Amino acid sequence: MNLFMQEAYNEALKGINSNEGGPFGAVIVKNDKIIAKAHNRVIVSNDPTAHAEVNAIREASKQLQNFNLSGCELYTTCEPCPMCLGAILWARIDKVYYGATKEDAKKGGFDDAFFYEVVESNQKEFLQQIDAPKNKELFELWLKKEDRVEY
Repeated sequence: MNLFMQEAYNEALKGINSNEGGPFGAVIVKNDKIIAKAHNRVIVSNDPTAHAEVNAIREASKQLQNFNLSGCELYTTCEPCPMCLGAILWARIDKVYYGATKEDAKKGGFDDAFFYEVVESNQKEFLQQIDAPKNKELFELWLKKEDRVEY
């Protein structure tokens, strides 16, 4: 097994054995060095966003003191869900290596097919736009802000 994937696997085992969350682990690597590793902590934290990938991103950002993780790679025991994929893209991680598939996760009791459907179909009954003109003004204000930090 790949060394970094083995570390992600070990993190997933920690989560399973401690009942902190589901069977997911993640490791972030930069220049062949582990910057952060984490496992799913949804149950122990009562935080539905505490997936392994998100936790690893939070820790790597803290360690590198930067929200931009360009130059980093992520190793995760399972194909990222839509939320984690969004976080990975926002973090600007260069490459993702994953072990199990979303189909494997479904067989293990973690079916996120509905989330993919919402993302892919832009379901109007779930996503509904309101007050667009006023909220669009926020982006104009942002662009006018001279001391804004780009991300």
